[in-house]
Amino acid sequence: MPQVILAIDQGTTGTTVFVVDGRGRIRGRAYAEIRQFYPKPGWVEHDPEEIYRSVVTLSKKALSAAKVSASAIAGIGITNQRETFVVWERSSGRPVYRAIVWQCRRSADICDALRDREADVAQHTGLVIDPYFSGTKLKWLLDNKPGLRERGARGELCFGNIDTWLLFKLSRGAAFVTDYTNASRTMLFNLARREWDDEMLAMLDVPREMLPRAVSSRGP
Repeated sequence: MPQVILAIDQGTTGTTVFVVDGRGRIRGRAYAEIRQFYPKPGWVEHDPEEIYRSVVTLSKKALSAAKVSASAIAGIGITNQRETFVVWERSSGRPVYRAIVWQCRRSADICDALRDREADVAQHTGLVIDPYFSGTKLKWLLDNKPGLRERGARGELCFGNIDTWLLFKLSRGAAFVTDYTNASRTMLFNLARREWDDEMLAMLDVPREMLPRAVSSRGP
């Protein structure tokens, strides 16, 4: 009978997995660091496949430490580095580029060019214009890697913060979703309507076909 929760904390410098019982006690835990890549000054990247592998490996270790099997899992919770994102092929699940980390400043020029739109951005998304958020870095990727925007518009590519990436991989492609809180950190999401915002998508030239379904944090 299911009796524990698997809690995944995928952070900027490492991944931690906890096994928590019905009384809130930590029965098992495992942690490992992930590599940071700095290809240029101000740029920060991660390997998406390493992130996924760390979650799988550490989940097994935490379950082993708790002395329970996977069949004992009643549910899985994920917390993650929210603004870091991945773009991957929908059919194969293979990333087309490294994960671009929230710390990365590569889209600073794009942000500067949009500065006169800051009031509109704040009204729609509740955010200021800053490279911290995913949207302008996604625009940078689509602008700088030929063919990606066209593939995205055809529905061949998926975009998601780390929660979406992990859910897609753990479900073997069955779940392409994000929760409202992660969506709110992309600069593409309308807070009032709780849906992807047409004006923001047009501003950043992001195909809607790339985006996950936004749902409650408790799931679909």
